[in-house]
Amino acid sequence: MDIARTPATPDGNPHLADAPPPPTQPPVIRREDYRPFPWTVPQVRMDFRLGLAETVVRTELDVARNPQAEGTPVLRLNGDGLTPLEVLVDGEPLNSWVMEGPDLLVTLPGDAHTISIVTSIDPSANSQLMGLYASGGMLCTQCEAEGFRRITFFPDRPDVLSIYRVRMRGPQADFPVLLSNGDLVGEGTGEDGTHWAEWHDPWPKPSYLFALVAGDLVAQRDSFITMNGREVQLAIYVRPGDEGRTDHAMQSLKRSMKWDEEVFGREYDLGIFNIVAVSDFNMGAMENKGLNVFNTKYVLAEPDTATDGDYDAVEGVIAHEYFHNWSGNRVTCRDWFQLSLKEGFTVLRDQLFSQDMGSAAVKRIEDVRVLRSVQFPEDSGPLAHPIRPDSFREISNFYTATVYNKGAEVIRMMRTLAGPAAFRAGCDLYFDRHDGEAATCEDFVVAMEDGAGLDLTQFRRWYGQAGTPEVRVAVKAQANGVEVELAQATPTTPGQDAKEPVPIPLRVALHDRASGELGSETLLLLTEGEQRFTLPHAGIAPVLSINRGFSAPVVIRRALSAEDLVFLAAQDDDPFARYEAMQDLVVTHLLAAVQGDTGEQSGRAAIRQVLAAVLADEGIDDLMRGELLILPGETYLAEQLAVADPGRIHEAREALKGWLARELEAEFVALHARASGADAGFTAAAKGARKVKTQALVFLAAGNPALAARMAAAQYDAAVTMTDRQGALMVLAGLDTPERTGKLLDFYQRHRDNALVIDKWFALQAQSLHPNTLSHVQALAQHPDFTLRNPNRARSLFMAFAGNPHAFHASGGEGYRMVADTILALDPINPQTAARFVPPLGRWRRIEPVRAGLMRAELERIATAPSLSRDTFEQVSRSLG
Repeated sequence: MDIARTPATPDGNPHLADAPPPPTQPPVIRREDYRPFPWTVPQVRMDFRLGLAETVVRTELDVARNPQAEGTPVLRLNGDGLTPLEVLVDGEPLNSWVMEGPDLLVTLPGDAHTISIVTSIDPSANSQLMGLYASGGMLCTQCEAEGFRRITFFPDRPDVLSIYRVRMRGPQADFPVLLSNGDLVGEGTGEDGTHWAEWHDPWPKPSYLFALVAGDLVAQRDSFITMNGREVQLAIYVRPGDEGRTDHAMQSLKRSMKWDEEVFGREYDLGIFNIVAVSDFNMGAMENKGLNVFNTKYVLAEPDTATDGDYDAVEGVIAHEYFHNWSGNRVTCRDWFQLSLKEGFTVLRDQLFSQDMGSAAVKRIEDVRVLRSVQFPEDSGPLAHPIRPDSFREISNFYTATVYNKGAEVIRMMRTLAGPAAFRAGCDLYFDRHDGEAATCEDFVVAMEDGAGLDLTQFRRWYGQAGTPEVRVAVKAQANGVEVELAQATPTTPGQDAKEPVPIPLRVALHDRASGELGSETLLLLTEGEQRFTLPHAGIAPVLSINRGFSAPVVIRRALSAEDLVFLAAQDDDPFARYEAMQDLVVTHLLAAVQGDTGEQSGRAAIRQVLAAVLADEGIDDLMRGELLILPGETYLAEQLAVADPGRIHEAREALKGWLARELEAEFVALHARASGADAGFTAAAKGARKVKTQALVFLAAGNPALAARMAAAQYDAAVTMTDRQGALMVLAGLDTPERTGKLLDFYQRHRDNALVIDKWFALQAQSLHPNTLSHVQALAQHPDFTLRNPNRARSLFMAFAGNPHAFHASGGEGYRMVADTILALDPINPQTAARFVPPLGRWRRIEPVRAGLMRAELERIATAPSLSRDTFEQVSRSLG
């Protein structure tokens, strides 16, 4: 559609001359430049005439001058790829409107007006999946962050809050279900085969929370009685045939609603709550008010097609989006720099929920593993930014692990400092003060100070500084106890050379290795560059357990002997500290091996000792045992080195795994046999058994591939759950063995009609340790079931490959070239998805020189591509800068 020209006025004068070519670099948007929008939009009325190839939208905006903003007669309405077919002011045609780039500018003479705009859009051509788009014959929307401007002209920013009334009409045969935000207030059928529905959302919301879904859908229905006795009608809409896979999602929703009432005092505020599952979706899910739109991956689950991890993910994401109803919708963010206000807070809320629903210790370890594998590398690379950024070119690039996961850790530290009860008081005050407002991170901090009684003056530095603090620990025995000396430093990051000390809460305990006596826990608050603390201790062999429960998102540098680490790994009463000691043992050994210390055998023996204890310890459950059996990943190991050689890291890790498997082969076989006798239910014991079965096979595959292949094939054949089947296939996919091909083919034939399971099939092969993974991925890219147009499918193959260090870092650079080619092919189709493939290449500065040069060359090739989207341009330019 040509948007360089717009309709002429009655006197023949065009509203717009030829638009200038786009700038080479997208403009930088700065947090310090924020100004309130000069107009309020209290009411929005929308009428949609629906069609897959053409949808016509009439939007009426009631606008009024904002007394809290600098006045201007010009109303700027954002657009993206739109042409206004009609513009009326107070019911009359207006000639004083112009187009400035993609935006519509209207000059208004008075203080309050009604603006009416008609636009026409083609949802079937919307491959970006932002705004209103077609997905398999249905229409749906995704408006966060700036998708609403692809539907109609509007001040598309989160601080403009409006009450929406939405009317939809279209062919009933094509769109039997019509959904939008809020409550259904009317519906009917026309004589021409069309029907209509009208929805009203009584709560003011920003445009990014607008949602519309129209299509042939079926619903699983239920209800929930709130703490004040109101009945809420619940529905999960899916395509016909998928309704049998929604029970877990529905139960997760009801558990989330109950938990949010009990733990945070938050009650749902509408009479209807709807969820729709969509197969074409850029994100995991979206919290639109009263109408959550989900990627099918986080709704559909049954034992034959979803793993235990999938079940946990469905529960966690359902909870996350529901919790946004208060931490994101009722209180939204003033501008996109405040994104962590809603996302970091809500991630913490969903983490606490999942801890309460399952194993708190295992959930905490899983969350830290994600932080270390994704966010820590982000913090130490060219894309590092604070949880509240100072500037951006494209906001979609800041939906990052830093904003979400580190943001959650920062708020968790406030909870640690305050205690659960005082933290709840601070949250209550925050919701009470800012209900119905667009708030800032500072508003949250002030509410926490006032409500929880904290002084967070220095703590605010966590919001403005990028980078992961490192804390060095020294322990000295004194006559009156033990002196703990702590020193913190945060490495430089792009644009931030000087770092100030941040407050770091560290939960610690002193144990006595000689007697085995475990000390009580205390909280130390490190606020200076260097500090000393004295802890009482009467024993003779003190061992410090520090950052228990991962109380702060920092890197701990400590010089502990192998004996002390073995003691902590075997006996510490804090599950995370026990896990951490095991990880430290392995990391210390592997880093020595990578750097050429071939004589370092004591560490290997210590690891064997602890692993044998873990396998034999009847005092821990299998869910925790499974966590303790997972060796540090290659990406995490690379982060421990200033410059890493991925090939040497892979060789060292596989060598250790193989040696341990040979040393403890009988124990691993016995563990697998014992766990194979567990039932197929979803109890903690059953899930733990499935977890350790697969971990046993992972080790055996490195030490005795032939035995592992036979055991994995037998597990595959006997599997009655996807967890067992996928775990076995994962191991087989990495082995050069005859069983591999047959099981991969069987898996495909068994599940070929289930898109989510075929995503697994692609990903298992792309993530595998097979020596020919690169060529396998190249072949899979030509498979009839592969397409770049579906984000799930694109990620299942190429993102899985980019996250596989063994294959991605092939010495000749073929892996880098394939990912770069993927970015260039995806960018014209879906820039948001394409940009997310850039960060793996952006790690080139931390990789050995030969590979680094190959990675940089691919970034430079991408940077020279014509018409590169601003999403990808920003990621590439920052990675090269």
